Amino acid sequence: MRARMLGVLLCLALAQSPAEAADKQVRLAYVEWADAVVATNILKQVLEEKGYQVKTIPLAAAAMWQAVATGDADASVAAWLPLTQAAYYDKLKNRLELIGPNVTGAKIGWAVPAYSSLTSIEDLKTKSAQVEGKVIGIDPGAGVMKTSEAAIKAYGLPVKLVDGSDATMTSALKDAIRQKKDIVVTAWTPHWMFARYELKYLADPKKAFGDDESVNTLARKGLKDDMPEVYAILKKFKLSIKDEEAVMAENEEKGAKPTETAAKWIAANRATVDGWLK
Repeated sequence: MRARMLGVLLCLALAQSPAEAADKQVRLAYVEWADAVVATNILKQVLEEKGYQVKTIPLAAAAMWQAVATGDADASVAAWLPLTQAAYYDKLKNRLELIGPNVTGAKIGWAVPAYSSLTSIEDLKTKSAQVEGKVIGIDPGAGVMKTSEAAIKAYGLPVKLVDGSDATMTSALKDAIRQKKDIVVTAWTPHWMFARYELKYLADPKKAFGDDESVNTLARKGLKDDMPEVYAILKKFKLSIKDEEAVMAENEEKGAKPTETAAKWIAANRATVDGWLK
């Protein structure tokens, strides 16, 4: 009987209360762009090393920002600033915390194959026929699409921005390169297509796409107090463009799993990861 009671007491001592269990749950919101998939999977596994239960929540860009602002998500490492997602930041900045960049030297714009005779966005005023009067884009709600529409107006271009997705855009790029044809696609760095293909950005003399961007970490209000360890890791979490693009390219290989490529990167970059956890 005494042994049984000791066993019950031990189980009670080890069991987490609902509040304690909730303290170990972290919700990460992200957009299903190739770079955000890489960063979110790496961060998820790093937090799991520290004993957290991590739920990743794929959302559209606007919904991602909203989820962090309302506290439905604890954090995100997929916020592009100062231009791409400026509208979301301006609307919600008082309801969330911008921790800061996790990737620097990011960029958005229009890209073409390296062999293309096009060198500037202005070239499309007279050479739009080379690309059938089209700029191949991604999902219509994306920041790069809104900026692309503004660029078409700013330059007065006789081209149409074609809605699609990251997958349809890169598929069109692949087909054009295979046939050695001209094509203009909406582009951003980091992206695996720059690791896979020889590409170049079109010059943007009017700065319609702004200067360099950064990919930033967002946190819900109160995270610093509720989860100081998680907050500290988020503050230190940083990736290089080269690393992200390499993992993104791996994710595009047949049969690749983002969880496995993230684990491989963590194993190969243990010193960096340990620095986040100190």
